[in-house]
Amino acid sequence: MKKTKQIENNAKIVNKYLNSKLKGNPKKLYDAAGHLIVNGGKRLRPYMVIRSCQILGGKSSTAMIAASAVEMVHNFTLVHDDIMDNDEMRHGVPTVHKKFGMPVAILAGDVLFSKAFQIISESKLSPNANTHLISRLAKACVDVCEGQLLDIKMADEKRIPTAAEYITMIGKKTAALFDVSCAMGAICATNKPKDISNLSTFGRNLGIAFQITDDLIGVMGDPKVTKKPVGNDLREGKKSLPILMAIKLAKGNEKKIILKAFGNSKISKKDLNRAVEVIRSLGIEEKVRNQALKYAEKSEKSLTKYKGTAKVELVALLDFVVKRSV
Repeated sequence: MKKTKQIENNAKIVNKYLNSKLKGNPKKLYDAAGHLIVNGGKRLRPYMVIRSCQILGGKSSTAMIAASAVEMVHNFTLVHDDIMDNDEMRHGVPTVHKKFGMPVAILAGDVLFSKAFQIISESKLSPNANTHLISRLAKACVDVCEGQLLDIKMADEKRIPTAAEYITMIGKKTAALFDVSCAMGAICATNKPKDISNLSTFGRNLGIAFQITDDLIGVMGDPKVTKKPVGNDLREGKKSLPILMAIKLAKGNEKKIILKAFGNSKISKKDLNRAVEVIRSLGIEEKVRNQALKYAEKSEKSLTKYKGTAKVELVALLDFVVKRSV
């Protein structure tokens, strides 16, 4: 697939730059900081930074520092997410805290966070552009933290949240970094507020579409692709959009089957599969896909005034993200 190849090629360039910046002593600290970077990831966010710069006439080399900074922050969130969720595997390898221990993992996350702002401060862009980049990235980090706590709060509460509450949560936890990726790419090319706003809007709506699709895969995804059992998010009791929709739409015995599986770590494989089939029979996949497509359409609309290869590649990213197979 052409789009996948473009993303992979971009990832190789970004990885090389990231690895050059994540070196130092004590070596163990930097090995831990770079662990997830070395072992996978599509680098979607750096890809968006670079294409957002190019769509406004900037060069990819100009955006490389911003692209790397965003990816460092993203990996910082992954390290800390894995600690909070006590996850043992990511990208098919042990998580940072499992491989290096909890104290080193916390420090590795802190180094990634700090390095992101350090490399921006050392860039050769104008002082105004650097300040703008730092301000936008800092705001995104605050949003991610707020979104993470909203997610924890939703998980802890017995009540089922509304779809609007779910969108607010993922808008902060996930979409904030997509939003800032495109905004920072734009800032590397221009100081025009409207252009920065247009790219920011593109990224935000793309991020929401991405997470909605990701949550669909978390319920119905092929275990061979996801590396997790089918219905994993249902068993773990995640209050994602597909599950919220299913609980709301199901009636009688169908609802009982879903609720029996929801948050039940001891449920049998047979009963879990049965619950997933009930969700499938309710037409949840189509309904969730339609929601993701609505945000993808909003995303594309924000790029109406632009032309060129970078625009084509950003719009193609919408299809890549939203039409991912379950």
